Amino acid sequence: MNQVMKDKVMKDKIINKMKSNLKINFAGVEFKNPVVTASGTFGFGREYCEYYDLSELGGICVKGLTLEPRLGNKPPRIAETPMGMLNSVGLQNPGVDEFIKKELPFIRSFNTVVIANISGNTVEEYAVMTEKLSDAKIDMIEVNVSCPNVKAGGMAFGTSPEAVAQVTEAVMKNTKAPVMVKLSPNVTDIAAIAKAAEASGADAISLINTLLGMRIDTVTRKPVLHNNVGGLSGPAVLPVAVRMVWQVASAVKIPILGMGGIMTGNDAVEMILAGASLIGVGTACFDDPYAPVRIIKEIDEYMMNNSINAINELTGKVVTN
Repeated sequence: MNQVMKDKVMKDKIINKMKSNLKINFAGVEFKNPVVTASGTFGFGREYCEYYDLSELGGICVKGLTLEPRLGNKPPRIAETPMGMLNSVGLQNPGVDEFIKKELPFIRSFNTVVIANISGNTVEEYAVMTEKLSDAKIDMIEVNVSCPNVKAGGMAFGTSPEAVAQVTEAVMKNTKAPVMVKLSPNVTDIAAIAKAAEASGADAISLINTLLGMRIDTVTRKPVLHNNVGGLSGPAVLPVAVRMVWQVASAVKIPILGMGGIMTGNDAVEMILAGASLIGVGTACFDDPYAPVRIIKEIDEYMMNNSINAINELTGKVVTN
């Protein structure tokens, strides 16, 4: 064996050893590494499993589920931006029952944590979905509170601490699975929303969801998206996401899954330093299907280069001025 091959074998052994230290316990759930795919960017994993073994991932957060099947919004519902994208897909999905019947068995064939993301128009819908998923023994539930509350004139649940508390309490009463509440960044005080979720029993928090944005076609003078506005994601939102994760980490004691604009391992480490225990990779998957596994390796390399023994040694270790 030549020296180049020997060096490669030694490096692989080191990487494999370091990967064992990427494990983390998050809200009572064991993750082999801190990288989770963000809801709405990975479908149910069927397309991506053609590229690599999904068992390499820390977890998969599936496409957002609703109580009944949804066709989503009319096109155009995706628009590019200089540093990301706008989406107004409208939660197209087969419904929670079809997911449990057809998609969950497929995802469970891989050795990774499965997280179900749920959205509802009423508190009752959240409660019903949670009970169904709990009975199906889902690993974790992510509650998307960026949905309109039809009983409150269409105002999103996530913009009010009281509404977030109401949804969280209803969900916690109907599940044995750990629950994390996914926060909207379209608020004036993200810490207050996070505190409301924690006080109502949430096991964890994830943030950020997309920022509200808009693009206009200067030729037609009409919005590019049929729904006029959509959610902004991608590299442009990373500084906002890091800031909000840092603020929330300073306000609550429950663990945080940080997401928003993560494209590289360095971005992921930045988010972890801000206070996240897990990180979500979303829009990066559209640009590079291998992004989640690449980011795992890049985090690993950062740990080796900086003599970090365990990933949780980095959580919240930002040195502020």
